[in-house]
Amino acid sequence: MELNGKVAVVTGAGRGLGLAYAGELARAGAAVVVNDADPATAEAAAKQIVDSGGRAVAHAAAVGTSEAAESLVGRAVDEFGRLDVMVTNAGVLRDRVLWKMTDDDFDTVVRVHLKGTFTCARAAAVRFREQGEGGRLILVGSPAGQRGNFGQTNYSAAKAGIVGFARTWAMELARANVTVNAVVPVAATAMTETIPALAPYAETMRQGGEMPPFARRALAFGTPEDAAGLVAFLASDAASGVTGQAVGVGGDRLSLWTHPTQAVAAYRDGGWGADDIAAAWPTIFAEHEQGVGENLPEAPEPEPSR
Repeated sequence: MELNGKVAVVTGAGRGLGLAYAGELARAGAAVVVNDADPATAEAAAKQIVDSGGRAVAHAAAVGTSEAAESLVGRAVDEFGRLDVMVTNAGVLRDRVLWKMTDDDFDTVVRVHLKGTFTCARAAAVRFREQGEGGRLILVGSPAGQRGNFGQTNYSAAKAGIVGFARTWAMELARANVTVNAVVPVAATAMTETIPALAPYAETMRQGGEMPPFARRALAFGTPEDAAGLVAFLASDAASGVTGQAVGVGGDRLSLWTHPTQAVAAYRDGGWGADDIAAAWPTIFAEHEQGVGENLPEAPEPEPSR
């Protein structure tokens, strides 16, 4: 994949998935503005990319404000002359069940994930339209936003909203030749280590062990680098016709998520009263009720030794 001459901003790129995205974009030839809230982390990530032969600069800023977003776009333009790709990856977790979640827990996650995506995408869209040459918005979602996850009211809501952004902005920016897509990754990071079904595999990877095929396929669980190729593809000319999509990636699996659609509909002359709904629900709607949560498959039992 060739991205020579392209300039990208990757938020939250100091480590994990964001660093993998930034590194892959740089390997494909793009110049990258590496963002992190911590200056030392941003500098170390940018140095790692430069030492590997890529072009990158660090820019420390906590996303979530218009000022931070505009400074990121401005840094790209000042250093490299333009902006072609905005990857909104920055995120935090404040996991708690609903009745224990504080206003600050909720506001912090929504500010970074949802408002951070909005402000950075808006600043990039303004620049793309000024340049008049199109662009790429690559928004980072999560399976939690697609199906929900226990203890993640704030995170699930923000990630669901990000995929909603992708659908809306794909329509709004089509005439400017700007594509907008959501990436739905799964990888061994600090965020996924807290998921019980994935924690043992994350520990295996941290200790240098090999990820079993079950994890890479059934759980779509692998390294951050496994998810980075999708970002490079969406940033490239090869994806010029792909927009408004939510694309899953992880381990050995690449998938395309559906957008919400009606599972079943029924009609009644004069409309539906509560008693009418109660009578119809068991026979028409109950079998189509939708599941919630990740619903990860269980690992197969190991074969007995011989």
